[in-house]
Amino acid sequence: MPRKTVAKNPNKIFVLDTSVILYDFDAIYNFEEHDVALPITVLEEVDTFKKGNSMINFHAREFIRNLDKLSDKNLMQNWIALDGPTHGRLKVLVDEASRVDSSKAFGTHKNDHRILNSAMRLAETETDRKVIMVTKDVNLRLKARALNLPAEDYETGKVKDVDHLYTGKVEVDVEDAEVLNRLYVNGEVEASEVMAGRPIANQYLTLTCGKVTALATYNAKTGKVERVAREMAASVKARNAEQSFALHAIMNPEVPLVTISGSAGTGKTLLALAGALEQRRDFRQIYLARPIVPLSNKDIGFLPGDIKSKINPYMQPLWDNLSFIKNQYGEKDKEYRKIEEMVEQEKLHIVPLAYIRGRSLSNIIFIVDEAQNLTPHEVKTIITRAGENTKIIFTGDIFQIDTPFLDAQSNGLSYLIDRIKDNPLYAHVTLEKGERSELASLASHLL
Repeated sequence: MPRKTVAKNPNKIFVLDTSVILYDFDAIYNFEEHDVALPITVLEEVDTFKKGNSMINFHAREFIRNLDKLSDKNLMQNWIALDGPTHGRLKVLVDEASRVDSSKAFGTHKNDHRILNSAMRLAETETDRKVIMVTKDVNLRLKARALNLPAEDYETGKVKDVDHLYTGKVEVDVEDAEVLNRLYVNGEVEASEVMAGRPIANQYLTLTCGKVTALATYNAKTGKVERVAREMAASVKARNAEQSFALHAIMNPEVPLVTISGSAGTGKTLLALAGALEQRRDFRQIYLARPIVPLSNKDIGFLPGDIKSKINPYMQPLWDNLSFIKNQYGEKDKEYRKIEEMVEQEKLHIVPLAYIRGRSLSNIIFIVDEAQNLTPHEVKTIITRAGENTKIIFTGDIFQIDTPFLDAQSNGLSYLIDRIKDNPLYAHVTLEKGERSELASLASHLL
């Protein structure tokens, strides 16, 4: 007689680590029909993050509120159904008595090891289902796999091919020099005269025919390729083609969302600030913000002094760029005095990003620096705050990330560039050529 086999339950169980919750407080709803488990240690760790003004504290509070709505169903004893017909169930794991104690296996008592024990104990009791550890902590994934527990990164919001991320610009060889002549004379030509296929909306083009070169952009609303002139803003002049593209995007009134990426010294923040100052008459205020990356989970509140004293060390790069622009003028010049006046009257306001939350961003040009330190959810939250006549500019380097559990594939800036390209309301430029100094370029390329 053939041996009877028990059919495996096709639904998996995903055990989430604290890093996943702090990255996306709605993570429990992103596993389709599969079940989600939360070790009790994760709840304890999230609770330690709930106080503070940084974005990570906001995520902790939102998750706790969401969980509170489900708490009357005894999550610690039962699997409870999540809202929505396509979602699975949720349970909090309190049993950490796995056959293999990871604290003994790795020689230390840590919360990570308690989380591992919970996941392994679940795998021992749910023998007909696949249990998978989900964490953005690389070390925890390695430890789980060492104990034969499947482990994965949290994939929601992750860009698959960051090496081929949209750059916003392309070089095109044009066979007919007459096309470039008409572009210079008329300011525009049909897109079909330049490229065989349709360019991406607001994509920037370096058109070349022999020794003749022209800079252009594709206007998706008109279907025309339009000439881009060498731009200058607030006495800051573009030093190369890609900087001209960036300034054009920043000062294009038809494009309310712009991203500028590039390594240190390429001029991202300076161009964004100069372009904003050039358009100051078109907006009520200019906001400059950057995410504050807390040290050892300490909010800026632990620093001495008032709020200005606390945030100044984090905001100093923004002040440095503002000082550079001011120094393009003499102290007695009208423009110099106007910038100082804007700062005094808070027409130009430098603030930590966390203090923007809850505000209505109407009639504002809003620059978010170091956007690679934001999660995709945080980027979405900022953009959805935009009201009438608001322009948002994100700048950052996707390969220079200071926030734990984010990388070039999972940060908010990469996610935004990948998901929203080819939209007429959006433009992006990747800056590659360093313009800070020859010495800085040397160090960037060789060290």
